[in-house]
Amino acid sequence: MSLEGVVERREDPPAGNGKGNGVTVPPSVSKPLYGDRRLRLNPNKAHKPDKYDDVQSEFDPSIFSSLERHLPPSLLEAPRDSKLEFMREILARYLPEGERAQVQRHKEYRQRIMSAYQPLHKELYNLHPTSFFVPSFISAISGNGEESFRKILSEPCPGIYSFAMLQPSFCDLLLSEVENFEKWVNAVKFKTMRPNTMNKFGAVLDDFGLEAMLNKLMEEFICPFSRVLFPEVGGSTLDSHHGFIVEYGKDKDIKLDFHVDDSEVTFKCVLGQAVFWRRIIFRGVRCDQHVNSETQLEEEAETKPQLARSDPREIQKFYQAYYENYVKEGPTRRTPEEMAKHYQIASVLYDVLKTVVPLEKVDDEINRFAREVERKKVHFTHYNILPLHASGAASPIMQLPEIKAAVHALRNIDALPMPRVNSSENMPQIIEGSLMTEDGRRSVNDLLDWLGLVFGFQRGNVENQREHLILLLANIDIRNGRHEEFSLLDSGTVRYLLEKIFKNYQSWCAYLHHESNLKFPPNAATQQLELLYIGLYLLIWGEAANIRFMPECICYIFHNMANDLLGILCNVHSATGGYFKPAYQGEESFLKEVITPIYQVLRKHRDQVAGRRKPKTNFVEVRTFWHLFRSFDRMWAFFILAFQAMLIVAWSPSGSVTALFDPDVFRSVLSIFITAALLNFIQASLDIVLSWKAWGSMEYTQIVRYLLKFVVATAWVIIFPISYSRSVQNPTGLIKFFSNWASNWQGQPIFNFAVVIYMIPNIVAALLFMVPPLRRVMERSNWRVIILLMWWAQPKLYIGRGMHEDLFTLLKYTLFWILLLISKLAFSYYVEIYPLVEPTKMVMSIGVGSYEWHEFFPNLQHNIGVVIAIWAPIVMVYFMDSQIWYSIFSTIFGGINGAFSRLGEIRTLVMLRSRFESVPLYFTARLVPSSGEEQSRQSQESDRRNIARFAHVWNAFIKSLREEDLISNKEQLLLLVPYSSGDVTVVQWPPFLLASKIPIALDMAKDFKEKGEAELFKKIKYDNYMHNAVIECYHTLRDILNSLLVDEEDKQVIERICNAVDGSIKERKFLSNFRMSELPQLSSKLEKLLNLLKGELKDLDASKTQIINVLQDIIEIVTQDVMIRGQGILERSEGGNNETKPKFSNLNFRLTENNTWMEKVARLHLLLTVKESAINVPTNLDARRRITFFANSLFMNMPSAPKVRNMLPFRLCSNAPDPSVVLKLSKNVGASYNDEWRNFLERMNIKRDESYEERLKDEMDGVRKWVSYRGQTLSRTVRGMMYYRDALELQCFLDMADDKVIFAGNRPMNPVQQYQDEKAYDTKAQAITDMKYTYVVSCQVYGMQKKSSEARDKSCYQNILNLMRMYPQLRVAYIDEREETVNGKSEKLYYSVLVKGGDKLDEEIYRIKLPGKPNDIGEGKPENQNHAIIFYSREALQTIDMNQDNYLEEAFKIRNVLGEFLEYRHRQHLPTIVGLREHIFTGSVSSLAWFMSNQETSFVTIGQRILANPLKVRFHYGHPDVFDRIFHLTRGGVSKASKTINLSEDIFSGFNSTLRGGNVVHKEYMQVGKGRDVGMNQISLFEAKVANGNAEQTFSRDVYRLGRRFDFFRMLSFYFTTVGFYFSSMVTVLTVYVFLYGRLYLVMSGLEKSILENPTIVQNIKPLESALASQSVFQLGLLLVLPMLGTKAHYYGRTILHGGAKYRATGRGFVVFHAKFAENYRMYSRSHFVKGLELMMLLVVYKVYGQTYRSSNVYLFVTFSMWFLVASWLFAPFIFNPSAFEWEKTVNDWTDWKTWMGNRGGIGIAEDRSWESWWENEQGHLKYTSFRGRVLEIILALRFLIYQYGIVYHLDISHHSRSILVYALSWLVMLTVLLVLKMVSMGRRKFGTDFQLMFRILKGLLFLGFVSVMTVLFVVCGLTITDVFASILGFMPTGWSIILIGQTLRPIMKLGVWDSIKELGRAYEYIMGIIILMPVAVLSWFPFVSEFQTRLLFNQAFSRGLQISRILAGRKDSNAIGS
Repeated sequence: MSLEGVVERREDPPAGNGKGNGVTVPPSVSKPLYGDRRLRLNPNKAHKPDKYDDVQSEFDPSIFSSLERHLPPSLLEAPRDSKLEFMREILARYLPEGERAQVQRHKEYRQRIMSAYQPLHKELYNLHPTSFFVPSFISAISGNGEESFRKILSEPCPGIYSFAMLQPSFCDLLLSEVENFEKWVNAVKFKTMRPNTMNKFGAVLDDFGLEAMLNKLMEEFICPFSRVLFPEVGGSTLDSHHGFIVEYGKDKDIKLDFHVDDSEVTFKCVLGQAVFWRRIIFRGVRCDQHVNSETQLEEEAETKPQLARSDPREIQKFYQAYYENYVKEGPTRRTPEEMAKHYQIASVLYDVLKTVVPLEKVDDEINRFAREVERKKVHFTHYNILPLHASGAASPIMQLPEIKAAVHALRNIDALPMPRVNSSENMPQIIEGSLMTEDGRRSVNDLLDWLGLVFGFQRGNVENQREHLILLLANIDIRNGRHEEFSLLDSGTVRYLLEKIFKNYQSWCAYLHHESNLKFPPNAATQQLELLYIGLYLLIWGEAANIRFMPECICYIFHNMANDLLGILCNVHSATGGYFKPAYQGEESFLKEVITPIYQVLRKHRDQVAGRRKPKTNFVEVRTFWHLFRSFDRMWAFFILAFQAMLIVAWSPSGSVTALFDPDVFRSVLSIFITAALLNFIQASLDIVLSWKAWGSMEYTQIVRYLLKFVVATAWVIIFPISYSRSVQNPTGLIKFFSNWASNWQGQPIFNFAVVIYMIPNIVAALLFMVPPLRRVMERSNWRVIILLMWWAQPKLYIGRGMHEDLFTLLKYTLFWILLLISKLAFSYYVEIYPLVEPTKMVMSIGVGSYEWHEFFPNLQHNIGVVIAIWAPIVMVYFMDSQIWYSIFSTIFGGINGAFSRLGEIRTLVMLRSRFESVPLYFTARLVPSSGEEQSRQSQESDRRNIARFAHVWNAFIKSLREEDLISNKEQLLLLVPYSSGDVTVVQWPPFLLASKIPIALDMAKDFKEKGEAELFKKIKYDNYMHNAVIECYHTLRDILNSLLVDEEDKQVIERICNAVDGSIKERKFLSNFRMSELPQLSSKLEKLLNLLKGELKDLDASKTQIINVLQDIIEIVTQDVMIRGQGILERSEGGNNETKPKFSNLNFRLTENNTWMEKVARLHLLLTVKESAINVPTNLDARRRITFFANSLFMNMPSAPKVRNMLPFRLCSNAPDPSVVLKLSKNVGASYNDEWRNFLERMNIKRDESYEERLKDEMDGVRKWVSYRGQTLSRTVRGMMYYRDALELQCFLDMADDKVIFAGNRPMNPVQQYQDEKAYDTKAQAITDMKYTYVVSCQVYGMQKKSSEARDKSCYQNILNLMRMYPQLRVAYIDEREETVNGKSEKLYYSVLVKGGDKLDEEIYRIKLPGKPNDIGEGKPENQNHAIIFYSREALQTIDMNQDNYLEEAFKIRNVLGEFLEYRHRQHLPTIVGLREHIFTGSVSSLAWFMSNQETSFVTIGQRILANPLKVRFHYGHPDVFDRIFHLTRGGVSKASKTINLSEDIFSGFNSTLRGGNVVHKEYMQVGKGRDVGMNQISLFEAKVANGNAEQTFSRDVYRLGRRFDFFRMLSFYFTTVGFYFSSMVTVLTVYVFLYGRLYLVMSGLEKSILENPTIVQNIKPLESALASQSVFQLGLLLVLPMLGTKAHYYGRTILHGGAKYRATGRGFVVFHAKFAENYRMYSRSHFVKGLELMMLLVVYKVYGQTYRSSNVYLFVTFSMWFLVASWLFAPFIFNPSAFEWEKTVNDWTDWKTWMGNRGGIGIAEDRSWESWWENEQGHLKYTSFRGRVLEIILALRFLIYQYGIVYHLDISHHSRSILVYALSWLVMLTVLLVLKMVSMGRRKFGTDFQLMFRILKGLLFLGFVSVMTVLFVVCGLTITDVFASILGFMPTGWSIILIGQTLRPIMKLGVWDSIKELGRAYEYIMGIIILMPVAVLSWFPFVSEFQTRLLFNQAFSRGLQISRILAGRKDSNAIGS
C-alpha cells in the first residue's frame, strides 16, 4: 500500500490536465479575485461575525460565519448585506453551481459514512506525535529550522526529498483501520468513492473521519518542511489537502500510471514492507499553461530507498532496520499472526543476505539477530486455534480457565529425564523456562515436546497433537461442572480421557492375554504419566498415515513404545538431573524407522502381481456369488427349507396347511433335515474353499475348526439320508410320534435320534438368543474356558464379538420380522405355490408331447422340461419377493415410528399459524439451557425472557432466509418477531400471524351497537392473535404519539383520550362512549400518518406540514367523531392558553433518525395495512419448508441443550477431492430460481431498467456467489456449514448476556461484523465458539492447483483461497507433493498440510511428512479423508460431502444432537454414530430429479428411520453423520480405504463401528441439505457406482462377519438393506429372462402347443394356461419399468463375476441438458439396449410361433408388463433426455454417432472420440477376470444359440424334418455368410484403393453367386419370404453370441480372428444404433412430441411458471466452473 497526502494551497483555484487528481478549470478562474481586497490567509479571531441563520441559501450558515473572519479589514465593519453579497460572489466564482452540487453530495456521502461507521482504532483520529512519528523526525520538527531538517533528509533527485517519518506501529494501525473500513463497506454493501480515476483499490481517509488528524498533520508537521523546501511554490501557505490510501498487489492495482498531481506539495509514504524497494519516477514540474508539454530527458528523475552507500551495507542495514522495527519491538504491538509473518520474512531476508554478502562481511550483530530469529520464530508460527506461543496480550481463548488449566498440566515437565540429542556430553540448557537442546533447534516447553524429542516425532505432528490434546482436556474439564474460575485440571478429566482413548487397547491386551503397558509406578506423578501415555498414543496416531486404518497395529506400536517410555522414566535417575540418549535420533526417525517399513510392506503387497500382471484388488477374497450364501447361510437355509415344507404340504392330497398333521405328510416334511444337512455341508465346503488363500496367515485352531466342521457336515449328509430311508418303513403321525417318544424311546428310528442331536446346538442358540446379555458376556469373555466352549460356535476373532442389543430392542425387531415372514410365507403358499400344484400334476400326468425340433432327451418322463419352465421363475420370485415385503413393512413401521416421533405435526403454514403460540414454549424447552433457578420462578418476567430469546433466534433465522434471497424485504418484515418491550403488555407476534386482524376487528366493531359490547370483546378475545394485535396497536400508537409530541399540553390531550378509553373499557361503557362507525376513517388517517413518518422526508418542510395536518385531523376525528363526549378534552386543554400557536404543531421530527422508534412505526403500519395475503407468507416453497420443519422439530423429543461452554465440541470435515467452488452466471439460473432472483435484485437494489446490465456487471462478485449458492458447489457447502459458528455465537451470547441486553435486541445478528463496537461477552463468545467448533475441508488437489499453470486449476485455487479469507475459521487440508534430493537422489515426498486464509495468501499451520503417496495403497476418497483426519480435533466429528448445505435454524440444534453422545436411554449404550435427516434440494430441476429426490428422501427418512429403530442395522451412508471421534480414532477411522473392495468407503465405517461394539442411531429433528444428480446420465452413473460398491461389499469380510455374528432376525435386516437389495434387483431381472426363455423353450420345442391341444385335458385348459403363463407373479415386471433397475442389475452382476469396479464421477451438473445419441449409446448400450433388444426378440418369437394355438388376449395379458419393460429400457434414455425429439438435434446426433462409429481407435484416443476405443474399454472387466468367470461368460453367451436352433426347424424349407442335419446345415449357412463378409472386408482392405476394378469384379461375382443361390433355394428347395425373415431373426443372435465368446477368449485369439470379431461387432453396433434411433427420428417429425416431452420432463418447473427454453439453453454456462 502507499499513502499519498496531496497537500495544496487554495489561494489560487486548482488546475490540471483532467487526469489523475487534476481538475480542469477555466483560465479566468486562475487569477486572484478582487485585487487588493483579497481574503486573509489567517482568520481574525478577535472579530465576532454576524449570524446568518435566517439566510435562505444553498450554503450552510456556518460557512458565512467562518468566512467572515477571513474578509479584508475594510469589509469587517461593513453592513451584513454587503458582506453577504461579497461572500456569495466569492463562493459562486470559486464553486460553480455544478461543483457546489457535487460538494453537497460529497458532504452527504461523508455524513452517511461517519454516522454509521464505527472506528476500530480511535486513537488514530487524534494526532499523537510520539506514537505516530519516529524520534528523528520529532527531533527535526523540534529544531524547526533548515539545519535540523537537513539532518534527516536525503535528496535522491533535485527537488525530491525522502526521510523516515512514521512509526511502524502507526503504519500497522492505519492499515488495520483501512482494512476495517473496507470490511464495513463490503458488509453493508456501501459503494465508496475511490481516491482518483486511476486506482480501483483504496480509500479516501477524510471520508471516514481522519480529516481533522490530517489537517493537523499538514499544518504542524508538513508545513514546516514545505515552508523551507518549497517557498517559491506556496509551501508556506498550505491550507487544504486530499489524503488517501492506495493498495497495490495481486488482484489489486498493479501500477500507478503517469499523472499530474494538482497540488503545490505532494507527500508520499510507503506503509507496507513488501514495497520497500518500489521505484518512483518523476518527470518534472509544470505550471498551468505547460502542464501538457512533453517531458525533457534531463527532467526525468528516479528514486528508490537507500540505507547505505554500498550494496553489502545496504542489505545489512535493511535487515537491521527490519529486525528492529518489526521483530524486536513487534511482540508487544502486534498480533501473533502478524509476528509469524515478520519472523518468516526475516528468515527469508537473512537467506538472501547470506547469498549476496560473503559470510566474512556479515556483521556479528546481524548474525546475532538471525540466531535470535531462528530461536524465537517457532513461537510465532501460524497457529490453528490456540496461540500457545504468542507473547503480549493474551488472546481471549487463552484466557479461558479451562484452557489455562490444560496448558498448565501439559507444561508440567518437572522431574522428567533430560534427553540429549547429539553425541556430545553437554546437557540440555534451560532457556526462558524451556528445555533447549544443545543444538538450539528444539525446545521442550511441555510433555509433547519431550515426547517428540525422545521418540523422534515430527515437529508439525507435535504442534498439531498439542493443540488437539489441550482442546480435549479443556472441553472435558469444563463439562465436568467446574466453576467459572479454576487453574488446575481435574484429575477425573485426565482419567476419563485416558480410559476412553485406551479402551480398545486395554480390550486388545485382554484378548491376547497380555498385560497392558499402562503402568503407574508408586512414586510417579500420576497425572503427568497419564498425559504422557495419552500424548504418546496421539503422536503415534498422528504420524501413522495409512496405518491408521489398522488400529490394532497402532496398539502394538504403542504397547512397545509405552514400555520404552516406562523404562526411561524408571531407569533414569531424574532427581540428580540425569540425562539419556534417545533411541530415536532425528525429527523424522519415528516415521522412518516405524511407519515407513510397515507402509512399504503394504505397498509391496498391493503391487504384487498374479497371472498376467494383474494388480490385486483385495487380499484373499474370491470373486463368486457363493459369498452371499456363505455370509447369510441361515437365511437361505430358512427360505429353502420353508419352500420345501410348503411344497410338500401343497402336494399332499388335501393341499391344506392342516395336512401337516397327517402322519405321512409330516414324515415327508421331516426330509427338510436332509436338505439342512446338505446346506450345512455346502457352507462348510465354502468356508474351506473361500478362505483357502488366507490359510497361510490363519491360526491352526481356526484351520482345525474348518476341517472339523467339514467332517461333521459330511457325516450328517450321510447319516440323515440313510436313517430317513429306514424310518419311512415305519411311519408315525405327529401325535403318535410325541406320545410314543416318552414311553418307548428305545424303539424310535435312528432318524429321530439324529434329528434331536442335530437340533441341540440350535436349541441352545435359541435359548441364548432370548437372553442377549448372557450371550454378549460370553462372546466378549476372554476366559479360556469360555473361549473353548465358544470355539465351535464362532471363529476366534477380536472384532464382531457380543453384537447383541438389549432385550427390548431384540423383541422389537423380532416382532417386525415374525410378522413379515408370516405375511411373506402365507402369500408365497397361497399365491405362488399352491395354485401351481394341480396344473403341474396335470402336466406330469399326460404323456410326453410331440417335439417340433430335434430333441436330445426325448425319453424324459413326466414332461420334466415343462415343469422346470413353469416352476423356475416361481422359485426365483419366491426368493426375491421378500425384498418387496420388506419395502411394504418398512414403510408401514416407518410411518408409525414417525408419528410417534411427532413428525409431521406442522406441515403447512396453516398448521404453523395454529400452533405458533406454542413454538416459543417448546423452543425454551428444547433449545434454551435450563437452570434450576429459572425453573423455580416461572413468572411473567420469565416468559418475557423466553420470548426475547426466541426472538433473537427466530429473527436470525428469518434474516438468514433474506440473505439467501428466499424471502423478500416485505416478507422479512412480516416474519420478524419484535424483541420483548415493556411498552406493550402482550406478546408481539410476527405480523404474518396478525394479517388482517386489525381490519377485521374494525369491521366487527363498526357494526356493533351499544348493547353488544360484551359480545364484541368476546369475539375479539376468542381470536388470541386478534386480541394481541388490538392491544399492541393501542399501546404502540400511544407510545408513538407521546414521543412525537413536544408540548406537555399536547401530551396531556393524548393522556386524557387514553384515560377515557381505559376507563370506558373498565366500566364496560366503551360502546356507549365511542362511535365505532368512525373507526375506519380514523384508521385511514393513521395509515396516512404512518406513511408520512416512514418516508425519507426529502422535502422536510412539506413533509412536516403534512404530518402536522394529518395529526391534527386524527385528533379532531378522535375527539369529535369517535368520542361521543370528546369536546371537553380539547376545551380543557385550551382554557387558560392565550397563545395563537396551533395545537399539535410542535413535533419532534428527529425521532425519524431513531431506528428503534422507526421500527415501531413500521410495525404499526404493517398491523394496520397488512391484508389476508400475508397468510401465504413466505411464497417461496423452500422457505416454507424450512420454517415449518424448524417449528415442527421443536415439538420432537431431543436431548436438552447445554450451554455452549458445556456442550460437546465438534469439528466439521468435508471431503472435496476435486471441488467445484463457484459457478458462472447463466440464463438458466434465473429461470430455475425466478423468485429468488427477484429477491436478490431487490436486496442489491438493482432495478430492471436501462442500467440493469451495467449494475449486474458492477455486482458480478455478488452474482457469482448467488449462482454458486444454488449449485452443488463448495461455496454453498462452506457457507452452510459456517452457520454453525453463527448459531453458536448467538447462543453463547444468549447464555451469558443479562436480561437488559437480551430485551434490547441490539446485538448484531452477524457476529463477524468487526466494525461494530463489540462488548466483552461477544469476544468471549467468539473464544468459546473457537474452542467448540472448526471446519476443515480436505481438498487433496489443492496443492496441485496451487502450483498449476492451467487457468481452471488456478481459478479453483483462488476460489478456495477466497473462501478461507472470507471465513477465517475455515481450514483446508491437502497433500503436498515435492521433489527433494534424498541421499543424492531425487525423490517425490508427500506431506499432509493444513492451511488457513491470510491477508493475501494462505498460511501454513501444520506440515507432516508421509511415508509415501496415500493413494498407492488405498482408494482416493477415503485416503483423502484419512490424511486430514489428524487435523480433525474435538470429541465429535461431522462428515459433510461437498454437495451438501446447511441452514442457520438447523445449526441451532447442534447442541442437542451432540447431547446424544452423552445421554443414556433405555439401557442402551451410548451412540458412536448419530445419523441426521437430509433434505434433497435438487428436486425442482426436472421431473426425473424430483422423482430421484423423493426416492432419496424416502431412504434418508423412512428408510434410515426403520434401519435405526427397530431394526438396529443402520450404518454410515455417507453424510452428514456425526461420529464419536475418539471412539473411531482408536478403531480405524471413519472409513476404509482398501483398493476396490472399499469402493463404497463410507458404509464400511458403519460396519466397523458395529463390529467393534458401536451403536448407530438416526435422529430426524435436525436436517441438512444435500444435492443429488439431476440428469438421467448422472443418475445412471451414480447407480452404477453404488452397484459396483455393493458388489465389492459382497466379498468383504465385514459383510461375512456381520452376517455370521448377527442373530437371525438382525441378519435378515442387514441382508435386505445392503447387498440383498442389489441381489434381489438382479434376481428380478433374471426372473424375466428365465420366464421368457422358458416360454421360448415351450414354444420352439412344440411342448406348449402339444399340451394345450391335448384332447384329454381340453376341459381343464384354463388352469393349464394359467400355469404356463404364471401371470399372477410376473406382473411384478411392472416394477421393472424404472430404467435404473437395469443399471443396478447389470453392474452388480458384472462386478460379482468379473470385477472392474471403479469410482465413477457423476459430476455436479447444475441443470439437465441434451445428451448426444453417441453419449447415450455408450452409457446404456450394454446395461439397457442389448438387454432390451434381447427381451424384445424373445417376446416377438413367443408371439410369432405360438399364435396358431393361443389367443392374442392371452399373449398380451401375459407379456404386457414385459413389453413395458422393453420400452422403458430402450427409450427411457431418450424420454428423459431434453430435446431428444427435436428434429435438428436428432439429425445432429445421427451425424455425430456415424462419425464416432467410423473413427479409428488407438493409444491415446478417448472413448468418446472413437467406437473402437470405447469397445476396448467396455471389455476391460474381461481382461483380468478369472478362468471361472470366462467359463460362466461363455455359458451365458450360449443362450443366444437357442434362437437359431429353434427357428430353423420351423422354416418351410426344412419340410418339418427333425434331423440334426437341419441344424448342421444352418451352421453351414452361417459360416458361409461370415466367410463372404470376411472376403468383402479383406477385399476392401487389399484392393479397395489400388485395384478398384478387381474389387468391383469380386463384389459382382459375390452378388451373382448370392442371387444364384437364393434362386435355387426359392425354386428348388422351397424357401419362402417368411423363411428369410425368420432366418434373420434366428441368425442374428448367433452372431452376437460369437462376438461375446470372442471377447471372452480374446487372450488366446490370433490377431486376424480378433479383427474379424471387432468388425462383426461394429456391424452389430451399427444395426442396434439404427434400430434404436429410428423410432426417435420418426417421432421427431411431429413437433407436438417434443412439446409433450418437455412438459413431462419439467412438470415441476412448469408448475412454478419457469421458462424451460432458458433452462435448456443454459448448458454451456452452467458447466463453467471457477472462473
